[in-house]
Amino acid sequence: MTGARARPSSNAQAIPGPGPITDRGNLLTEQRLPASSRLDALSIPAVLRLMSRIGHLIPAAVAKAIPQISAVVRAAVKALRSGGRLIYIGAGTSGRLGVLDASECPPTFRSPPGMVVGVICGGDEAMRRSVEGAEDKAELGVAAVAEANVGEHDVVVGIAAGGTTTFVAAALAEARRRNAHTVFLTCVPASQATLDVDVTIRPLTGPEIITGSTRLKAGTATKMVLNQISTVAMVQLGKTYGDLMVDLDAINEKLLDRGTRIIAAIAGLDRPTAFALLKRAGGRVKVALAMAARNAEPAEAERLLAEHAGRIRSLIDKR
Repeated sequence: MTGARARPSSNAQAIPGPGPITDRGNLLTEQRLPASSRLDALSIPAVLRLMSRIGHLIPAAVAKAIPQISAVVRAAVKALRSGGRLIYIGAGTSGRLGVLDASECPPTFRSPPGMVVGVICGGDEAMRRSVEGAEDKAELGVAAVAEANVGEHDVVVGIAAGGTTTFVAAALAEARRRNAHTVFLTCVPASQATLDVDVTIRPLTGPEIITGSTRLKAGTATKMVLNQISTVAMVQLGKTYGDLMVDLDAINEKLLDRGTRIIAAIAGLDRPTAFALLKRAGGRVKVALAMAARNAEPAEAERLLAEHAGRIRSLIDKR
């Protein structure tokens, strides 16, 4: 229409100011994958087969980092036992994965919401809408650590798949200055990105099927590593009995059923008896198990659990 003014795209973002920009083409996560050079010309099944084939590299890359992941788990357990926190910090996909893992801990392990924390550059808005430009600002990383009141009892995991996120580097430097235990999780080799931290975890998943899209292999590897850190730390804290999720509050029908089955399996009770015990325990599976193990009332069961640092196996094995 004559005279009409073009509307700016709602996705338009400000371009950085004048001056050279860093060439990141050498980064492992920015390199091209020859097998996908004609990706747009492949059939749907062919693309899916390619994604499945190269996806097999992910578990092996994570497995190679087990020594470093183990060191982080040990540090996290020590921190959580002393009242510290496990804090994930990242931007974009890396930040979202940290927030996701942190948010899954309370319902899975009945951990206090402040025990495992996810911090994403750009705040809550960035969980749903890209605020990628903010990741280039070091002052935001420093501010995020200050806002989280990071201290010497905390473990801070900075997540940056490509290894060059200014927000993450600045956050880790500030956390280290505050004497926190610092961890760098990245998917590029040391020759391409190194930070002054206590532990670096490097699952090297290689180039992506879409060049530079680290929400793919690198993102999956990141999620696996975070799953391992939080899960194994919680197991070490006594949040499970074997493979059973004993430290849960049965607050809905699904969890009442799960809690009843857990009590029945561990205590050797029939389902009605296990359910009745769970109700007497106020829906707290661990309390119900302590009641069954020691023929105790709820208050005494809670005292016994505290005496055994919340570890139900220790309580049962010492009958």
